[in-house]
Formats: sequence, C-alpha cells, structure tokens
Amino acid sequence: MSVRQWARDLRMGAKFAFTGGREGWIRVLLTAVGVGLGVALLLLTTAIPSALTAREQRGNARADYPSHYDNPERPKTDNTLVIAKLDTTYDNKNVRGRLVQPDGPRATLAPGLTKYPAAGDMIVSPALRELLDSSDGKLLRERLPYRVVGTIGESGLIGSQELAYYAGADDLEQRIGKDWEVARLDAFGATDQTSTRLDPVLILLVLVVFVVLLTPVAVFIAAAVRFGGERRDRRLAALRLVGSDSRMTRRIAAGEALSGSLLGLVFGTVFFLIGREAAGSVQIQDISVFPGDLNPTPALAALVAVAVPAAAVLVTLLAMRGVVIEPLGVVRTAKPARRRLWWRLLLPLAGLAMLYPMFGQGRDQGNFNQLLVIGGILLLLAGVTALLPWVVEAVVGRLGGGGVAWQLAVRRLQMSSGMATRPVNGIAVAVAGAIALQMLFAGIEGDYTKDTGKDLDRAQMQVNTTPGIPLAPVTEKFAALKGVRKVTALGIGSMGNISWRSADGPQRMVQVAIGDCAALRETADLPSCHDGDVFALRSSRNDGGDTKVLAKPGRTLHLGTSEVSGTALDVKWTVPQDLKHARVIKDPNGMEREGFLMTPSALPAQASGALSGEIYLSLDESVPYVKEQVRNTAVTADLFANTTVWASTEQSTKFVKIRIGLLIGVTCVLLLIGASLLVSQLEQLRERKKLLSALVAFGTRRRTLSLSVLWQTAIPITLGLLLASAVGLTLGAVLLKMTAETVSVHWPSVLSMVGIGAGVVLLVTLCSLPPLLRLMRPDGLRTE
Repeated sequence: MSVRQWARDLRMGAKFAFTGGREGWIRVLLTAVGVGLGVALLLLTTAIPSALTAREQRGNARADYPSHYDNPERPKTDNTLVIAKLDTTYDNKNVRGRLVQPDGPRATLAPGLTKYPAAGDMIVSPALRELLDSSDGKLLRERLPYRVVGTIGESGLIGSQELAYYAGADDLEQRIGKDWEVARLDAFGATDQTSTRLDPVLILLVLVVFVVLLTPVAVFIAAAVRFGGERRDRRLAALRLVGSDSRMTRRIAAGEALSGSLLGLVFGTVFFLIGREAAGSVQIQDISVFPGDLNPTPALAALVAVAVPAAAVLVTLLAMRGVVIEPLGVVRTAKPARRRLWWRLLLPLAGLAMLYPMFGQGRDQGNFNQLLVIGGILLLLAGVTALLPWVVEAVVGRLGGGGVAWQLAVRRLQMSSGMATRPVNGIAVAVAGAIALQMLFAGIEGDYTKDTGKDLDRAQMQVNTTPGIPLAPVTEKFAALKGVRKVTALGIGSMGNISWRSADGPQRMVQVAIGDCAALRETADLPSCHDGDVFALRSSRNDGGDTKVLAKPGRTLHLGTSEVSGTALDVKWTVPQDLKHARVIKDPNGMEREGFLMTPSALPAQASGALSGEIYLSLDESVPYVKEQVRNTAVTADLFANTTVWASTEQSTKFVKIRIGLLIGVTCVLLLIGASLLVSQLEQLRERKKLLSALVAFGTRRRTLSLSVLWQTAIPITLGLLLASAVGLTLGAVLLKMTAETVSVHWPSVLSMVGIGAGVVLLVTLCSLPPLLRLMRPDGLRTE
C-alpha cells in the first residue's frame, strides 16, 4: 500500500466530513468539541510546570530576608532601605505585608514597584484593592489604615489573586536589632535558592496523580473520535456501490476521524486560551496563577498535536474491524460474537506484574522506577476500559423481563452494549484512579502530619507582642472583645548568670515568665500563690539543668538577655530567700517550661522593657469574625504583634501542595467528564431520533421512553462504578504495599468518589432530558 494512496483516501474522508451536508458537519462538530475539551485539559496540564516555575521565580526575585541574616549590621547608604515583615491573615487568606523606609533616593526597588510609598500610603495588589473596596474587606481596612496610592505590578506578585501590599513608614530604622522582622537591605532576591528534594513516596504520589488524572482524558478523546459512528458507517456503504473496497472504506473513515480530530485541536486551542484567561480569576487553597504563566511546554504541546490525530486514525481503524460494510448496508451481525475475556485480564495482570518488584520499598530503599510505575498504573486503569464491555455484555445478556421501559433499555443494551459503555469508560477510569489516590493519601497522611501539642480546649489563638509593650492594657483590650472568653497573658524573657553582651565565663540561660497567679497556674502546679512570689521550675525531662544551678537564693542574675529580641536592656535581679518551687505542667501551647515563674511585683519596674508578651485566647467561635477582631486589636496594640490560630495538627508543606494540585486536577477532570458525557449523550440521542419518533408515533408514552433512556445510562454506570471500585481498591492496596504502609480502606473516601461519579452522570442525564423530549415527536420521521 503506497503512501500516496493512503493520503488520497484520507483526503477523500476529510472532504466527505466537511462537504457531506448537515449530518457530516454535525458529526465533525461533535467530534471536534469532544476532542477539543480533552486537548484543552492536556494543554493546561502541560502548562502547569511553567506556571509553578514562574511563581517560584517571582517569589525568589522579591525575597527580602536572606540578606538580613547574611549581614544584620548592613551600613546605611543611598541605595539601601529598611523593610519590615507584617504578614497577616484575613478570612483564612494570607496577606503579604511589608513596611518600607528608603534610606536614600536610589534605594533598590522591590519587584513590581516603580517607587516606594510615602509614610501613611500603601501600594497594593489588584486583588487586595478589590477586597478593600468591597463590603467584605471592612475589617481588613481597619487593620490597614493606609491610603492606597498605587498597584503592585505582575512581577512583584506570585499569583493573580495574591493579597499583598507595601506601606510607607518613617520610624523603622530605630527598630533594627530589636525586632527580627525589621532589616536593612540593598537588594532583593534569595541568596540561597537550593530546594530539598522530594522523598521517594512524594515522587511516587506526584507520578500517580498525573497518570490518574490524564488517563481519563485519553479515554474521552478516544471515545470522542467515534461520535456518529453508526450513521457514518451507513454513509460509507454507499461508497461500496461505486467500487471502493473494504480497506479503502476504512481509510476514508479514518480520514473523517482525522479531520474531526484536527478541528478538535483548533477547538482545544481556543478552549485552552479561554480556560487560561479564566484561570487568572480563580484561586484554590490560596494558590492562583497569571494567565501568561500558563504556557505549555513546546515539546509536550507538539506531542499532543501529533498524538491526538494519530490516535484518532488508530482508534477508527481498530473500531471498524468488527464492522462489515457492504454495498447494500452495514452488517454488525444480529448476534455479535461473544467478547473474549482472557486478553482483557492480561492488562491488569501485566500491570500488577510491573508494580510487584517495588512492593515494600517505602521511602528508605531509593527511588521507585518511574517507567514501571507509569506503565503498571496505565495497564491497571486500561484494564477497566477492556473489562467493562465484557462485564456489561455478560450482565445484560442475562437480564430478563420487566416493565416496558426496562425491556426497551435492556434490549438496546443487548444489541449494542459497546456503544453504551464507551462514554462510561472515562468516568469508570476516573473513579478507579480517584479511589486509589484516596487510599494512598489516607495511608501516608500520618507520615506527613504531626501533632502540634497545642491544647485547643484551653485556647484557640495566640498573640506574641514585641519587647517593651505593656501587657496590662493589651490584656484589657482582648478581654473586652465580644467572643473572647478568657485571656491568659505572660511576659516572657531570658535570665542568666552574666549579661548576654558579656564574655566573662560560661553563660547559663533560663526562661522567665511573669504573670498573675491565674496565668502562672496555666504553666505549673503551684503550692500557693500571692503577688510577689517567685517560683523555680524543674522539668520532668531532666534533673533541673541550668535552673538548678541559677536558682540559689542571694544570687544575682541578669534579665534582658534575649537574643531573639536583641534588646540591649540589662536588669540585675537577685534570687529571693523565700524562693518557692513548683511542679511544671504543660501550658496551653503544649510546652513544659523551665526557669522561673514570677508575679508582677517580684520584678523591677524597669525590667518590663525586656519582656515580650505571650497571650493565649479562648474564643467563642460562634461570634462572627471574632478572629479578625482579635487580629485588628493586636495590630492596634502592637504593629509587630504575631497572631496565630491554633490547630491540633500540621501537615508537610510539600504534601499539602500535592494535595492542592490533586484538587485542581480533579476539578478539571470532573468538568471534562461532565461536558464529554453530555456531548456523548446528545450524540446517542441524535442517532436514535427516528427510532424514538417511531415509538412515539405508535403510542409509546414519553415517560416510558425517558425512563428507558435513564435505565440505559444507569445499568452501564452501575456496572462501571462497581468495576472501578474493585480496580481502584486493588490499585490502592498495591500502592500502599509499595510505600510499605499498612493496607487499609478508608470507606468514606471510596463511597464519596463513587457518589461523585454517580452524581456527575445523574446531572448529565437530567441535562439531556430537554433535548430528549424535543426529539420524541412524530414529525421526527420526516425525511428528504
């Protein structure tokens, strides 16, 4: 067979597709839309790495703190500036804040700025400006009492929806050396951009996520190129009358599919451009991107452009092997040959064989073989598409009588079960992969989650104030807030045998906490307590350590030796003769303290400047915006106060990022599933227009026909979800074995994935009812 003959036949098929009248155009458009949706998702997927790289590069370019640690005593020049970190949180969204004070007219500019704001002004990101201008940003405006005078450019933001601002100040220089958040720098940019490598289990997780999310896309594209197959085959029968042989007919059919797939590439590019623009206004779990960052990798984009048309031709040729096109019609045989099971079982078995060598490898035995992982998972998921037609055929062949709607549906499935299972394959693969991923996430989650130790029954928020801020007024402000049940305030400092600036002999340091008796009882079991008492603590973890050495009555100690605050204040204090001892307990923060506990009058008045505040707040979270009110109050009391919301556990940042990526991918795949299923459903209804019209003309009730269509969808979907559950549980167990984790099934996740799949199908079926009712009219029998 010459290449010229192939090209001629493919070209003829393309000509028939575009010049074959209304039917040809409808089929090409259906194919193009289905293929285009898949191509758009593939292009978005290939663009994700470039978007993440762009986010990281912009984040590194605007980094402003490594230089502080490199040179904390940086001299003041015309090109330096003083910058302070004032990050906060609003309505569970992170807000990046910086106070800036240029040292001269040539101060290095932060990325995204053309000039620095004057004191009392601020330059904000577009998303923050929008929030501040809306009614939802009322409480945040109270926290940021600056005048907006400009907008941060794209180069200064890591995402389109990032909340960020630069505010001007004129009193930052005096805080250098006192607050670690304040530094002088002469350039922006991270000096150390080395990143730790993912451990093997997280690498495996990333591989599984990509394979599981992209496999349904490939299945949908393969199904889309077969839209309108029955009518196309009847049209091709006419070609046999004018002399074409069976091989030429198949090549012409491949040409039609090729033209639809090529148009699908165009549609996919358009859908991708639309989706890329829409992505700029979407934020998922505090992650957003700029549309310009979503640029597909050229090599991967070229692969998509070549693979999709090639797959269209291959799928069409394979699909037509079981169809006999004769000059007088299309023969699919009244009783199709039974599908063989043995080769369908080979796919999942081969997949298990590829994954078996990595059982028990875990994260300590080197990296997983990526080719074996990808190949094994692909074969297991491909086993779903291979087994489902056999399962549906085997089950519907044994279904018997029932109502009219049931009999119509069963008979239709018995005659063409392959056409019914084709659109179901994609959702079955998606559900199988989702179940396996949920099992893997649940199995390894404990390895990337740690207990914070915080007692959320005693407090839910913590506020740390900088040294020198009087605690009593701050405590009163918090106690007056509606929704604050209890306030526990401690002054925290360090105490040692010598001044921290001195080098006279070995230095011993302990912590000192100052508060009233109620606050001190949150950290220790006190025998008795009155104002003026001092207690020495000894931890159960050791024999007393430095506290045992320093807690000797009459000994002079130095307070104000905190290297964290950097304060130069040095207050001498003598250990009293009536020193008491107390048994330490865990404080609300989950810590066991060491050192001294003091009531306020036991400390010299001048020592307050060396103490930072540690305030625990118990909240009534049913009060609206109570956390935001706490943050606003903290800022009014101390601009540099650090406010945190407690959680019982915290997860690895990398693990969380992968989970966010999965959430984004699942959302896109579900949208593709719904859209592709709807297109497929409409295509099947169009194929059966005359049949439905004939049944209505003979008196069949519309309700009966609607129920029959629902049963025709429900039966394959039910079987597909059962098969997907079995394959998903198997793959999940295999992945857990590979990571050396205990195999367990998180049934709520499994049932939720099955429920989501069923819900998508139900929604698509409901959306297809209006066109179904329009098709069920007797005038549908009219022909020309």
